[in-house]
Amino acid sequence: MAQHVEIGVTGDLSPILPQKDDGFASALKMFQLPSSVPFGAPVVQEWVQQRRENIRPWITFFNSANFRKPPSLTRLTKRILANVEYFKSNYLFVYIGLVLYCLITSPLLLIAVCASAGVGYLLHLRSKEGMKINILGRDLPLGQQYALVAICSLPVFYLAGAGAALFWVFGASFFLIGLHAAFYNIDALIASQEDRFDLEEV
Repeated sequence: MAQHVEIGVTGDLSPILPQKDDGFASALKMFQLPSSVPFGAPVVQEWVQQRRENIRPWITFFNSANFRKPPSLTRLTKRILANVEYFKSNYLFVYIGLVLYCLITSPLLLIAVCASAGVGYLLHLRSKEGMKINILGRDLPLGQQYALVAICSLPVFYLAGAGAALFWVFGASFFLIGLHAAFYNIDALIASQEDRFDLEEV
């Protein structure tokens, strides 16, 4: 004789709503390093490698034939979001190039950055050798050592003009990237790629 077993399930079940795809928010993710993994050189190398793999051909990026005036303000907003999403790795390397240019043209700031990076590298080597830094009877982990170096470097960076350089890099990046994203006709590029795909299928 078969026995019936009843299982009671109680509680509130809330449906999982799909998240909207925000092009601007997803574009900002290109500047984010993985947060679930400890910060270190291999993580940075992997992150940079992913950006390099997602980079679009520079010939396509600078193709003057695809630059067109946006027909309307609504279309301008959509075009900027589409371009930032499509060329996000290219824009990141444009930003890095402006940072390097700013450092090269500011010798004092370059020396300060190299000195700070050198101290951080020495701390990394000491950590690999098992040597610890003790302050007030407390061992500092490597992450806190990096943070301490960064805090101590702030006055040096300020005297070296890092504030003005930072504003210049942000301003130049915003202008150049915004100008490219506003006038680059991404629709023509996508249409040409779709036509090429259709021809390959035939």
